[in-house]
Amino acid sequence: MTEILANHHCEACRRDAPTATETEITELSRSVPDWTVLECDGIKRLERVYRLKNFVEAMAFANAVGDLAEAEGHHPALLTEWGRVTVTWWSHKIRGLHRNDFIMAAKTDLAYGPYRVQER
Repeated sequence: MTEILANHHCEACRRDAPTATETEITELSRSVPDWTVLECDGIKRLERVYRLKNFVEAMAFANAVGDLAEAEGHHPALLTEWGRVTVTWWSHKIRGLHRNDFIMAAKTDLAYGPYRVQER
């Protein structure tokens, strides 16, 4: 199901666009099961920590996510550390979650494929 959501493109988000409802969040979360919905400063966000082999791989993956973000005009918070990248999506204009965030989470999951570290 991730691939299906990842095939969509972000729509321009207006300041008066509604945030995703709890029902929509529950439904869309099924497509990106490795992501966590959290609240920070009163704003719902999607977050996932990706494990990578080392810092060079982490930087490469972060850059790949940056390229996706630029292509879609929707940008995450990225925290790059040795062997891991934390990606957080939310829609800044509406101060919450929108379908776009779930689309980008799915695209991020697909981008991780070549970098995936096998769990021991």
